[in-house]
Amino acid sequence: MIWYPYEQMKTMREPYKIVDADGVYLYTEDQKLIDSVSSWWCMIHGYKHPELTAAIKEQADHFCHVMLGGLTHDPVQKLSDKLESFLPGDLDYCFFSDSGSVAVEVSLKMALQYNTNQGRKRPLVLALTHAYHGDTFKAMEVGDDEDYHFAFDKKEGVIHIPTEIAALEEAFARYHDQLNSFIVEPLLQGAGGMRMYDLAFLKRARELCTEYDVLLIFDEVATGFGRTGYRFVADEVLPDILVLGKALTGGYIGHAVTVANHKVFEAFYSDDDRKALMHGPTFMGNPLACAVALKGIEIFEREDYMSKIHRITEISHREMDGFTDPRIREIRIMGGCTCVDVYDPATLDGFQQFAYEHGVFSRPFLTCMYTMMPYIIKEDELIQIYDVMKKWFRR
Repeated sequence: MIWYPYEQMKTMREPYKIVDADGVYLYTEDQKLIDSVSSWWCMIHGYKHPELTAAIKEQADHFCHVMLGGLTHDPVQKLSDKLESFLPGDLDYCFFSDSGSVAVEVSLKMALQYNTNQGRKRPLVLALTHAYHGDTFKAMEVGDDEDYHFAFDKKEGVIHIPTEIAALEEAFARYHDQLNSFIVEPLLQGAGGMRMYDLAFLKRARELCTEYDVLLIFDEVATGFGRTGYRFVADEVLPDILVLGKALTGGYIGHAVTVANHKVFEAFYSDDDRKALMHGPTFMGNPLACAVALKGIEIFEREDYMSKIHRITEISHREMDGFTDPRIREIRIMGGCTCVDVYDPATLDGFQQFAYEHGVFSRPFLTCMYTMMPYIIKEDELIQIYDVMKKWFRR
């Protein structure tokens, strides 16, 4: 029996069974659905992309996996080299893992050991209210998502602040000599409610982190590869550690990477074995994942995905700006994300089935009816998503 994620198994509805997928469409036995959420935000190239499937098949003809302990291979070396040139600043050192949550765990281990290796005890992590960084234990601790992780007691060692500069400055004034890192989902907080905030907050965070030698970690698992309207938010404000996942492989194979700058790496580079980073996921640097990631980045650049995203943003504003209903608190749009935030989560009861019947797959959560569409979506397909959203309130 399958144990499904984020579901009460006793009361959950029967899941829609997908029998095929192509482009932006999912197919059940009786319905054709626009995937409005990109399979949890990762399928930026859409399904059954011929170049991506070919990249996987070509690599599979050689070998599907070898461990990265004591071994290496061309796909992982080429992807590491590509990320070094593709990413901003001196984010040059790539530690691969098999999921975004694990990549976040690695970033937090790096930050703590960065200080330990220099003889400093800095046990605290600064994080944001409404944050979500994954479901593994330390990722849960830096998250602020009681709706997901209420069954687990919070442990000491994490301080949460709102996205307000005054609160940021107060936290640094009080805790700077105890902080090893500040971790954020930059500009767009995903599973915590599709909350959006200003770049000025991150710029001030960068200044304070530099002043006090606190590592700034950007969790761009969800926001990376254009989702905010920036290629990476790291292009605008440079972190010390960058975490990528989801769209890294276009959703074709689960993989992630934690990328550190020179300063972080140098704290581990030593003749002392005890200063090494002791972490090693079995599937880190998986050749199939690396091959499809390389091809995905090539497509992202060659087909000018940022122009596609800017066009999506324009259409989103045109279709949704000015739409009102007494049940709607706010409509927020950023890059390739649109959120219709309602006052009462009960307002969205039944919307998923309603959308299904109108040819759209949606998965609302908390008070959020939202779309994070594949970037290959056509204008009429995007309009269909928004029409379904609006019809829900007009019915």
